[in-house]
Amino acid sequence: MRSIRVETSGATVLLTEAPEPKVKDRQTGEIAKDAQSGETLMRLGVVYIDGGESSLLQVTVPESGVTEGLALGAPVTLIGLIARPWDTVFNGQQRHGIAFRAEAIAPAAISVGAGA
Repeated sequence: MRSIRVETSGATVLLTEAPEPKVKDRQTGEIAKDAQSGETLMRLGVVYIDGGESSLLQVTVPESGVTEGLALGAPVTLIGLIARPWDTVFNGQQRHGIAFRAEAIAPAAISVGAGA
């Protein structure tokens, strides 16, 4: 399925859920791994604010892309963020959504406006 690059340069992104290993199978507790590298995938939550609107997003990042110094509520930068539409049938019901994945997450540099 097609991936869509998400432009984040004009947005404010705040960390709302600390990175934790992404669970692939809730019944067995199996942790999700990247299909190509075999690296553990991490799941985290952010609020994405742009144009006066906000959205809560769950984002998947490889473990090596999680930078030190992240703090809940603090601004972060999502490097290489993409959105990928998905759909599936679960228990006979059609489900669909958008999965978000980034190459890395790092604390954002806080810029001070000219009027400050």
